[in-house]
Formats: sequence, structure tokens, C-alpha cells
Amino acid sequence: MHALFLTFAMLASYTTLFDFTTDANMDSWAVVNDGVMGGLSKGKLEVTPEGHGKFTGTVSLENYGGFTSIRCAVADLAATPSGKIQLRIKGDGKAYQFRVKHKARDYQSYITTVSTTGEWETIEIPLNDLFPSWRGQKLDMPNFDHSSINEFTFLIANKRNETFELLIDKVVLLP
Repeated sequence: MHALFLTFAMLASYTTLFDFTTDANMDSWAVVNDGVMGGLSKGKLEVTPEGHGKFTGTVSLENYGGFTSIRCAVADLAATPSGKIQLRIKGDGKAYQFRVKHKARDYQSYITTVSTTGEWETIEIPLNDLFPSWRGQKLDMPNFDHSSINEFTFLIANKRNETFELLIDKVVLLP
């Protein structure tokens, strides 16, 4: 009985950042393409009939481009540097960056690269493994060490022309 209580308590302590199967409110999402810098990449986000987020598009290196991303704003959520992000995703075998921000106005994001296999995967990312970056450059600052998160992003920027598809089931913050 004690183990059952611990399991339930552990499950109850996570925070869902976004779950496409239960949250149809797409107002908190934005697509950011490299057009902000003159590039020609195009990404889009839609919800599939199965209830998954579907991030698709084309990355183009023309005009100094090379990325597209989807960004989700969330209310300031309590986080600890020892916490984890859990992703339930199905990629296309390509690498994607996962990013968080402590404050949306900060110039730096805290990032990691996630390789996908073409199958549904549950991936856990320790927050303190996320390193600070700005415009593709690693910054000389500590890894994520903040008490909150208010934005997360999926970005593709593999330095080649390519099409892509990433299915997202949910994004969870674990203590």
C-alpha cells in the first residue's frame, strides 16, 4: 500500500505544459520561421484528427535561412534546476532542438538537441542539462538554474535543405 501511495503522489506532482489530446487551444502557440532574418523556411503547426500536434514544413538555406520553430507560451510555472521535461513525440529520424525560457523577454534560450527515431518515444530531459544559447551560439553562462519556465520551443535547424514532420503528443514538467 505504501508503494502505491508513492506512485500516485509522484504522478500527481507533474505539470502538463501542453497536451494536444486534451487541449485544443492553439492560441498559446506561434510559428517562428527564419523569415525574421530574411530566410525562406516555412513551418506550420496543426492538430491531427488523432489529437497530436503536427509540426511540418521545409527548411531552406537560401537567403541566409535555415530554421523554423514552434513556440508555446505558458504561465510562469514553478521549476527547479533538478526537474525534468518529458516529451512524448514521434519524429521523422531528424534532430530537433528543444528549448525553454525562464522569461520570454530574455534573449537566451536553454537548449538541447533531441534525435528522433521515427517511432513514438518518451524522452526525459534534465533541466540542468539545458545550456544557454542565443542565435545558435552557446553562451558563457550557467546551464538552466531558474525557478520557473514560461516558454518552450521545438526548432529544426540541421544546416541543410529538408522537409520535416514532428508529431507531439504532450510536454510535461516533472519535479
